[in-house]
Amino acid sequence: MSTFHLKPAVLAMPFVAAALLGGCVSQDEYDALNAKYTALSQEHEQAQAQLAALNQQVASQGQHVERLQSALHYTLSDDMLFRSGSWQLSADGQNALAGMAQQLGPYQQSKIVVNGYTDNQPVGSGLKKMGVDSNDTLSQKRAEAVMNWLVQHGAKAEMVSAKGWGETNPIASNDTSAGRSKNRRVEITTDKS
Repeated sequence: MSTFHLKPAVLAMPFVAAALLGGCVSQDEYDALNAKYTALSQEHEQAQAQLAALNQQVASQGQHVERLQSALHYTLSDDMLFRSGSWQLSADGQNALAGMAQQLGPYQQSKIVVNGYTDNQPVGSGLKKMGVDSNDTLSQKRAEAVMNWLVQHGAKAEMVSAKGWGETNPIASNDTSAGRSKNRRVEITTDKS
């Protein structure tokens, strides 16, 4: 009867293999990777919170986007786009338009028109000194400012026009400041002509 004897080196192999495999990643490397994972998870949560906050901000700033029967209708509050007594776009207004300009740029297939509207309050003396003598003129300048900004940031110039309507077509009563605020707006729509 023969006896089977294992050499000490063969007996030690499982222990050496376990030690080698266990040492593939040191505790310090593991801790560093785990810290990176935790930091990235926190960044992701912060980004999600920022996205939710931006969505809420967009909703609260009076923007409204709707698509009906393939027609574009995008309404922005003039109070957000322009400072009082001006037709120069504010930083908030430019931010509000940035996403639309990026979407229009390479994909624009339809002509759009930027429609400007005001409330029924007469223009102030500051605007009159700058040559703006009526709400029609002010609404046209504001519509053109939006149109020009969109074109400078990606919209196709030959497919964008601007029209100022002044105080016509109010969407709320001009008897209250809240109603007048709603009437001061810019609407970007598909050109149906």
